[in-house]
Amino acid sequence: MLKSFDETLARRVLALGRETLSIEADAIRALHARLGDDDSFINAARLILGCDGRVVVSGMGKSGHIGRKIAATLASTGTPAFFMHPGEAAHGDLGMVTKSDVVIAISNSGESSEILDILPAVKRLGARVIAMTGKPASRLAKLADVHLNIAVDKEACPLNLAPTTSTTVTLAMGDALAVALLDARGFREQDFALSHPGGALGRRLLTHVRDVMRSGDAVPSVAPETSLVEALLEVTRKGLGMTAIVDGEGRPVGVFTDGDLRRVIERMHDFSNVQIRDVMHPMPRRVRPDQLAVDAVAVMEEFRINQMLVVDDDDRLVGALHIHDLTRAKVI
Repeated sequence: MLKSFDETLARRVLALGRETLSIEADAIRALHARLGDDDSFINAARLILGCDGRVVVSGMGKSGHIGRKIAATLASTGTPAFFMHPGEAAHGDLGMVTKSDVVIAISNSGESSEILDILPAVKRLGARVIAMTGKPASRLAKLADVHLNIAVDKEACPLNLAPTTSTTVTLAMGDALAVALLDARGFREQDFALSHPGGALGRRLLTHVRDVMRSGDAVPSVAPETSLVEALLEVTRKGLGMTAIVDGEGRPVGVFTDGDLRRVIERMHDFSNVQIRDVMHPMPRRVRPDQLAVDAVAVMEEFRINQMLVVDDDDRLVGALHIHDLTRAKVI
């Protein structure tokens, strides 16, 4: 039964929280200092970089939970990887492993029976093995091609039983390996976006103007000699708050927007005989279809405009873009 949450208990809760963070931070610092003691980290990275297959991460219990995260981080940063439960591996899932793969086996004790049971079969397949253990003298460490030492002095758990510090250090080792591999592969923002198309970065780096622009009959355009009244009807029909003014070859020579209309009204009382060329805004801003949508956003923000024209390599009008199109596409 929970004790009454009095001031004494509150102080103890806070103290234990701080102590846990301190213990785990010290363990990661110790891992940092130990990382260069031998070539194991470099050898692990070299083994994975030379792998023609995938990285298969496996672990039991809490090590398995951490292993899933490590596999996910590797996969999203340019190293094809997946998690394999060692219990399921012994009953058929080992068929997912090939001789071209590298297996990262995680066990703090280095004696997890579920991992040790499948290791002979893994090695018979020809896959290479990287072990992450806290016991360099363990059977798993000795059977592996490379051993990464994740030893900790103690768990943050007051009973020194629940995996806490050890799992934190294991995760940190996995992150360190993933980041080192990311850099070695020359993995950049564009690559990250390809594996995260649903995220904000993916949308920013993968969405092109052609993906969100209006095209065909949805693009408002009139000739320079069109009357202002007719041009306004085109603006209304197409619902973009503007129209392009194009020459005989389809090249934009100007643009007329709702804002331009307000300015015309301020200085003219009768514009029934006014041609659009007389009141248009010349040299309109434009983008190419193959440019990133974020480039269009940057221009719109710089010049405080809500619409842009889209032209091809010959400067002919092929589309139009409204800031609302970019908002709907979640580019901004």
